[in-house]
Amino acid sequence: QKVKDSMRVLLPVLLNKSHDSYDKIRAILLYIFSTNGTTQENLDKLIQNVQIESDSDMIRNWKYLDVPVISSFVAQQHKYARRDRSKEETFQLSRWTPVIKDVMEDAIENKLDSKDWPYCSRYPPTWNGSGAV
Repeated sequence: QKVKDSMRVLLPVLLNKSHDSYDKIRAILLYIFSTNGTTQENLDKLIQNVQIESDSDMIRNWKYLDVPVISSFVAQQHKYARRDRSKEETFQLSRWTPVIKDVMEDAIENKLDSKDWPYCSRYPPTWNGSGAV
């Protein structure tokens, strides 16, 4: 069942005194992963309210692994459009389809955007229709 307001579910866990600070960091990271990042203001408030300022680098350093900890408009603008796979037959243990599958299928069907994928277009830019280039 999809969680509608993840912050409402997250706050009681973070404010519970019996949970370890590492568990709270894991909960914040799960929230960030599920929402594809958060705002700088929201992250600062979470860290201050949970009182994990000394361990905040554990959260912020995920950006070095290309995890969008702080969401920005530019990062959302270049996100690859996913195909609707809700009707496809799936295995019980594989509910997730990697983005590379969509990219490869679009490359086979020659549907890749030439701006984002300049070296994967059908014809090279200097091709004039005669022979090999």
